[in-house]
Amino acid sequence: MQFVKTADLKPGMRLAKPIYNKMGVLLYERNTNLTVQGINSIENFGLIGIFILEPAEPVPPLTREDLEFEQFQTIYMFKIKENLDRLQANQPPVSLLALVKDIQSHYGVLDHKMNFAQNLRSSADFVYKHAISAAILCALISNQMRIPEQEQAALITAALLYDFGYLYIPQSVLDKGDDLTDDDKEFIQLNLERGYETLRPQYQNFGLPEPSLEIIQQVIFRNSTSLKIKEPSKNVKLLTDILRAADKFDRLTAMNINKAPISEVAAMAQLRKQRGAYNPLVLAALAECIHILPTGACVDLSDGEKALVLVENPADFTRPMILKFSNNLIYDLSDPAIHKGLKVVDIMKTMDNRIAIDEHTLEHFVADSYIKETADRFRKRKLEAAQRRQNKIQKKAMDSLINSAEVLTEEDEEKTLKNPRKKMKLL
Repeated sequence: MQFVKTADLKPGMRLAKPIYNKMGVLLYERNTNLTVQGINSIENFGLIGIFILEPAEPVPPLTREDLEFEQFQTIYMFKIKENLDRLQANQPPVSLLALVKDIQSHYGVLDHKMNFAQNLRSSADFVYKHAISAAILCALISNQMRIPEQEQAALITAALLYDFGYLYIPQSVLDKGDDLTDDDKEFIQLNLERGYETLRPQYQNFGLPEPSLEIIQQVIFRNSTSLKIKEPSKNVKLLTDILRAADKFDRLTAMNINKAPISEVAAMAQLRKQRGAYNPLVLAALAECIHILPTGACVDLSDGEKALVLVENPADFTRPMILKFSNNLIYDLSDPAIHKGLKVVDIMKTMDNRIAIDEHTLEHFVADSYIKETADRFRKRKLEAAQRRQNKIQKKAMDSLINSAEVLTEEDEEKTLKNPRKKMKLL
């Protein structure tokens, strides 16, 4: 598989990924041979390039959920572009709440881990694609942490809007990637604040969730020199923590034409090291939402060898059961004695940034009765540990929300009955 810029496409090349229109209708299936008409269509879509299969390369396996995720990302990207472009033109959004509801219905209730594969971005479209990815991650994490539905919707809305100010920044600045001067960083910050100030006056008129604006303010003005913001309530702080983690994780792992991504393993390690910057409960919930070291993944080890993940570890994704290719031996990295001298340092990825899965090797070894018995014991033990850990995460998240509310006492209730117009917060 190789990435080919649109200007370099030739008739006869085979597509490695499907192409959808803005309504999500499939235009070109994988393995389709490009024609002159197809190349013209790709140019009209504004695509910077596409992934092409090598002449003898088979079509890579993708699940139905993976293909649907590709489709939804395309639909959502066009929808958020329409809404953000309207906001930039001082016009009200037309379908933003419908987009929030759609993301919430697909990813805010998911009961299993998913493969989170982002689309390739350029400085021209990263604002829209990043907003969609951050919103989906926020939906996944908030669902895992059992955030109430209304607060989840407010969080998704904030994720779609918080980077609105990037639309005011010239592409010449965005194309610099990490090579930004202090003046560039200050210019970006001022435009992010400009985006917030554009939203704020008409926010209520748009009918958007009220907490969303406070979440956006907390993210935008966190490092601002122009405005010192007050500490948020505990529930808003938790929602802000989720958005900040989703934002950074997506920026680190997304494919960008100007910058190579790092793997999910490396990204999680980087976020975990910054203990004061990112909420560990949020990071733990993120690890429960998406596949980071799934069964069948090929990984690099700390001793320079390569291995295959035989069984994912739901209690700690960094310590799966692996099969080392060099000696065909199984290692349970959840064993402290083994993990002390052998660790997973990274994961092997395909050209389009998907996890490299060795299905043939996996099928061969999983069929072995000894490995199956060992894996079954491993799964049972780790699932029990994961459930205990998840219960702890949920309890802390709910405690944070409960502590931020005012509890109605018997005395308050009596006063409220005498004076029903008095407004009070009820738990």
